[in-house]
Amino acid sequence: MKQFANLIKTLDSTNKTNVKVNALATYFEQAPEKDKVWTIAILSHRRPPRPVNTTLLRTWASELANIPLWLFEESYHIVGDLAETIALVIPSSTKSTTKTLTQFLEEMITLKKKTEQEKKTYLHENWKVLNYYERFVFTKLITGGFRIGVSQKLMTRALSKATQIDEDILAYKLMGNWNPNTISYQDLVLEEKESDFLSKPYPFYLAYAVENEVSDLGNVSEWYAEHKWDGIRAQIIIRNREIFVWSRGEELVTDKYPEFQKFLDFIPDGTVLDGEILPFPNGEIGTFNDLQTRIGRKTISKNLLQKTPVILKAYDLLEWKGKDIRNLPFSKRRELLESLYDDILSTQTPEEHKIPLHLSEKMTFTSWSALAKERDRSRLVRSEGLMLKRKDSPYLVGRKKGDWWKWKVDPLTIDAVLTYAMRGHGRRSNLFTDYTFGLWNNDKTELVTFAKAYSGLTDAEFREVDKFIKANTLERFGPVRSVTPELVFEIAFEGIALSKRHKSGVATRFPRILRWRQDKKIEEANSLEDLKTLIPSNIQDS
Repeated sequence: MKQFANLIKTLDSTNKTNVKVNALATYFEQAPEKDKVWTIAILSHRRPPRPVNTTLLRTWASELANIPLWLFEESYHIVGDLAETIALVIPSSTKSTTKTLTQFLEEMITLKKKTEQEKKTYLHENWKVLNYYERFVFTKLITGGFRIGVSQKLMTRALSKATQIDEDILAYKLMGNWNPNTISYQDLVLEEKESDFLSKPYPFYLAYAVENEVSDLGNVSEWYAEHKWDGIRAQIIIRNREIFVWSRGEELVTDKYPEFQKFLDFIPDGTVLDGEILPFPNGEIGTFNDLQTRIGRKTISKNLLQKTPVILKAYDLLEWKGKDIRNLPFSKRRELLESLYDDILSTQTPEEHKIPLHLSEKMTFTSWSALAKERDRSRLVRSEGLMLKRKDSPYLVGRKKGDWWKWKVDPLTIDAVLTYAMRGHGRRSNLFTDYTFGLWNNDKTELVTFAKAYSGLTDAEFREVDKFIKANTLERFGPVRSVTPELVFEIAFEGIALSKRHKSGVATRFPRILRWRQDKKIEEANSLEDLKTLIPSNIQDS
């Protein structure tokens, strides 16, 4: 644990990529093998379930620190991180643990089933004998949240440096449904076995947003365009007459989408499709709000399957007849995908065609202006904009500039009033930067909450708004403050739909602050009716 805590201290104290890579590589060269596995798991979001809820953690930490709970809570809201707050308020120790990271994690796994008193005793005993950074890391692991500015890509790069194994191969090895509690470092990283790759997806290829004029990409004839669908990016894998569905977040979600079992009747072994899982109620593409009714459900009922069926909108073929074809030009991969799709359709009459597989239309244009007109149609077809893919591009690993670009439509916007605020996190933990916004009801007598946002302002603007909030607080509700309704902001968002789950009756997708409208008074802010006029007529109530 001491070695792991020192690693986290180094990673937490620098923004330099090379320093982080070198620190991780040294750790992977020197740490015990089981600790290496757990470190890979932690940095790739495979943490054990949280054994103690945060309410109990705050209560027990304040007791050990011998301070009232209200003072702990105030400190927490200033610091902005629970583990850091606990590490700070508990008296310092000059001791250091001799237990390994693996021992601690194994104890935490068994801790989940113990009584509250046993959990409290375990935490107090460890908090008292760990130094500051060990206590910080220990508590981070207990809370189940471990974000320290290290991406899986950076971790893979460091692991490659330590093992001399190619990064792409490591990225492939580390994907999948492996268990850090049972797998060895030899099996996970060093040894390659054919059986290990039966269910594993390929690392996803990700696009960059178009940064300048789209015409800067060169000759439009060198590019294919597709609509950028707003669903869940996924790979469908069919090998050995089994089907595996992987989300881009490296989560195995096969059981969440039983519709895709039909693929086994029509798609041959050795096939990997890349595409977007989309809701398809009433025979047409739905909204992301529709899809959310399927996300996170432990069981998918027959009623839910009927109400919100899904399809795979396929746009790439990564493996064909058991062969990795990612190095083929995109045009050739699409040709094979289209041929597969035509073969499937040829076996069925239109009435029988119920397999939930659709092709994402591949479009070509003779001018960038014609392509721009298609982009303007995006919301009519339920997409976020266009994807631009160079015809001769291979399927790469991760986010790479050059061959794939996303050109999203301009966001929808509305002018709203700041009504509530909370402190931010990290470097903004001493400022009120998390905001709730309201719009006027029909007769402009009440502001109705419709969205929350915490990004889009400069540091100077955040400080100015923070000063206003502290001077104009009306009420306090724990960490939340209601403020005098006076400030107007332009809020941008990607999508919108009617929703029974929200007080405003409307759900917005990815809301953020576009600008502070210091030129407007609150009477000039928009109403809920104004917001609803932005909902396309073909969007149904979610």
